Amino acid sequence: MNQSRRAFLKNAGAVGTVVIAIASGLLKPGAAFAAAWNKLAFTAKDPAEAITNAGYGEATESSEIKIKAPDIAENGAVVPVSATSNIPGTTSMAFFVEKNPTPMIANFEFSNGAEPFISTRIKMAKTSVVRVMVKAGNKNYTSSREVKVTIGGCGG
Repeated sequence: MNQSRRAFLKNAGAVGTVVIAIASGLLKPGAAFAAAWNKLAFTAKDPAEAITNAGYGEATESSEIKIKAPDIAENGAVVPVSATSNIPGTTSMAFFVEKNPTPMIANFEFSNGAEPFISTRIKMAKTSVVRVMVKAGNKNYTSSREVKVTIGGCGG
């Protein structure tokens, strides 16, 4: 049997199973494809409150978290930022921008030994510290970097 055909039939069977589970009420569509949203963390206006609500409180400063971001961002609406955690056992990573109207930008979970690397574009209201928080084992770690913004992206 052709390998492409075999893969197609396998994927079609998996999709069909999910559709049947949704139709019978065993699975809710939102729960099937999305993780729980931490409303308290993402809507907090204070950076410390957002960090605590996200579960990253009492973090230790770490040089094992590498942040790549521009020193000066010409447009705060699209600031390229990437982060890598070299801390063994990293299970999650979150981005915070201290002077944004809502400081928590994103939270990523890693499982099954996935490489803890994130590359994304974020919005920044004005010059601020970009903080990356990492959970590894039962400990929290942090690293930060200041990014200067010439044109704000959050309504500024």
